[in-house]
This record gives sequence, C-alpha cells and structure tokens, in this order.
Amino acid sequence: MKIIKTIEELKEEISKLKGSTGLVPTMGALHNGHKSLIDKSVKENDNTVVSIFVNPIQFGVNEDLDKYPRTFEADCKLCEKSGVTIVFAPTPEVMYSSSKDNLTLICPPYSAVDKLCGKSRPGHFDGVCSVVAKLFNLTHAKRAYFGQKDAQQLFIIQKMVKDLNFDIEIVPCPIVREEDNLALSSRNKYLTQDERKIALSISQSLFEARKLVEQNIATKRAIVDNSLALMKELDVEYIEFVNYETFEFQNEVDRNTLMLIAARTPISKTRLIDNMKL
Repeated sequence: MKIIKTIEELKEEISKLKGSTGLVPTMGALHNGHKSLIDKSVKENDNTVVSIFVNPIQFGVNEDLDKYPRTFEADCKLCEKSGVTIVFAPTPEVMYSSSKDNLTLICPPYSAVDKLCGKSRPGHFDGVCSVVAKLFNLTHAKRAYFGQKDAQQLFIIQKMVKDLNFDIEIVPCPIVREEDNLALSSRNKYLTQDERKIALSISQSLFEARKLVEQNIATKRAIVDNSLALMKELDVEYIEFVNYETFEFQNEVDRNTLMLIAARTPISKTRLIDNMKL
C-alpha cells in the first residue's frame, strides 16, 4: 500500500494502475462503517483508493474542524489490512491553491440543500461536492462508495454525478451499527459514557417508528410525538420524512419514505444523525 500526500504523486501512481479503481472518500478516524465501504470496494475493484482528508471547506463557523478526531496511523493500518492500494492524505494547502472565498465550488441546487443538514450548515454541501468532484477527477475511479447514514449527502452526490455527467458509479452502502444499534460515526468519540447511553434513543426512535408503521400508524405527527418522547434528553434539531428517491418532504408514510433525525447531546453538544427507510 502506498501513502501519497501530493497531487502530482497521486496522478503518477494512478496512471500506473491496471484494471478498475474504487474510491472511498473519508475524513479519517476510520471505524467499521468505513471498513465496510473499503471491503466492498476491494471486492468489486482491482484497486482501491481511500482518501483521508479533513476537508476544511465543508465546515462552517464554530463547527468542529479543529477538534475533529484524527487517527492517521491507525487509519493506515486498517487500510493496509483491508487490501487498499493507495491512501491519499493531502493537506488543505495541497488540495486548495485558493482560499474558500476565491475557490471555484460546485453548488448543489437550493431545493436539495435548504433542508435537513443543509439548513443548519450553510455551505456545507458546496464543500462536500467540490472535494468529492476533485477526488473523482484525480483518481479516475470507476466506482465510489458512500454510506447511507449520510443520506442527504448521498442523494446530493448522486444528483451531482447525474447532472454533471461524471463517468462514475455511486455505490450506496448500508448503515453499520454497534450491537446496541447506535449508528457508527467518527463523532461518537466525543461522547461521554452517559451521553452514549442517551444517544441510543435516536436509533430506538427509528426502530419504534418502523413498528408503528407496521401497526398502520403512518401519520407524521404520531411518529414524531413518539420520537420526541423517546429523545427527551437530547436537543433535537429535526425529525423529518422524505421520499427516498426525490428527497421531497412527506407527511404520510409510504414504501419510499425515509425518516431522518439529527440531534445534539446535552454535555459535549455532539451532533449525531441517523435515518431509516420505513
């Protein structure tokens, strides 16, 4: 496995690769959720490139850029054991020759970002799409792998690929959970022991919502009220229902309904997201 930190060296190594290449874009602090993406790419491609880059242009003011967990050595060991071909780990100066204010960005449509995570994180998805597009161009990957936990991100990237005719297949990968059903996230490292117990109410709300739907209780109000009661110790940012294919809001549940939750923990103020198809 090669660890590459410059664009010039990456281009050179990519040009030497034979067969198909899979790309797994990450911000590091890798866990078993990331490993599931890497394993799928290694299985489906001749080569796998994992990017490890805490992307500054997708963080807003007062967000956790500086304290975002960085575990580079452990990340590289996981990648090597998993059969990764290249780890691309640039610095911000390598990735961006201009400041964000003077950088060409890819801006998703207002209708896709003015909701859910995009509502509270203005400019976030501009930064996500811009760095992902750069990685597509640099790696010439045939496939790119994204987790379904970041459902809005996945939808927006799929739309970008379709609208801008990127020659790449986006492969959605299922949410990976702990034994107690907490969705794996790099930000789980922030949680205190008590907060981790409290955070379980997020996934509990989703599983309870699915049970309610199975009992033919399919109104948004009833499901939201039940979820708020379960998550009373969290600061809930949103509980929303969208059509899985269009990401348009829904008030009634049908076979395409995706329920999404974002909430912050009471002490560390860690922002957690989760979702489930109902």
